[in-house]
Amino acid sequence: MLRPVENRPCVVVCSTCRHSADAREDHAGQRGGAALAAALRAIQDGDDGVQVEEMPCLFACQRHCVVHIRAPGRIGYVLGDFAPDAASAEAILDFATRHAQSEHGQVPYVQWHDGVKGHFLVRTPPEGFVAV
Repeated sequence: MLRPVENRPCVVVCSTCRHSADAREDHAGQRGGAALAAALRAIQDGDDGVQVEEMPCLFACQRHCVVHIRAPGRIGYVLGDFAPDAASAEAILDFATRHAQSEHGQVPYVQWHDGVKGHFLVRTPPEGFVAV
């Protein structure tokens, strides 16, 4: 049921997420989460330090195209309602890179890519910690 992955900065994409609020799949029958994962991988700049992983169903089914941004020892974030396209992928990877470079996972708002603003759903504490 679980597959081990490297414990490093990562964007976990819900591979079974809806394509949009109104459609489960696109015209070709592809789920939005799978398309978003492909878009993220297509623009990755080699080994930029942020891994892209897929996981079926993050249980945010009221939303579409949901991702979990995480890194060891840092606060994590669940974001959703993205279009499964290159612009969303660029915004997500930009934030994930800044998140990975931060000390505790808190990226100053002024550094947020406009494409992630309004997409935050949940903030999660890192294992063994809570935020103060």
